[in-house]
Amino acid sequence: MTAALESDHPQEREWTTDDLDALPEDGRRRELLDGVLLMSPSPTRMHQSIAALLMVALDEDCPDGYDVTQAVGVRINRTRYFIPDVLVTTAAAAAREPSRYEPHEVVLAVEIVSPSTRSIDRVLKPALYAQAGIPFYWRIEIEDGLVVHTYKIDPVHEIYAETGRWTKFVDTGEPFPVNLPISRITPRRV
Repeated sequence: MTAALESDHPQEREWTTDDLDALPEDGRRRELLDGVLLMSPSPTRMHQSIAALLMVALDEDCPDGYDVTQAVGVRINRTRYFIPDVLVTTAAAAAREPSRYEPHEVVLAVEIVSPSTRSIDRVLKPALYAQAGIPFYWRIEIEDGLVVHTYKIDPVHEIYAETGRWTKFVDTGEPFPVNLPISRITPRRV
């Protein structure tokens, strides 16, 4: 996935989530960072396979009260809007069938790092997700084998503290008990 600061609809003022809502559904991945439109091409097969496998695995362990989905946007504020690769939300929020969530409805945001999104997924998004109060963040690295980094928010300082670096199993009790072999979210090589 490549993030680019470009627009097919240049405008003189900052972009808002209302502007995104007015755009046609054309399959483009659009996010907002402080009113700047970020556009990304389609993710790779590897990226999408990991997201799909993780979504299914989390969904199988997901207790009542939560819901697991992928690639649904989160409206941080009117000029910040991100699309996590996988997310866990409250079941109440999911029941309204949203096209986007508010941060207080998101329990876990997961980003799968691509070569072109390293800084965004490692630095920018976790900082802004924590500021928005999303309790948990997972970052999946794929360069040298699949590694899952898990984080929990320090609500006083609005930053994430690492709770684990998983190379064989993700074994955590938060946001709900997860004992997930990394091999289960590792795509088949073709």
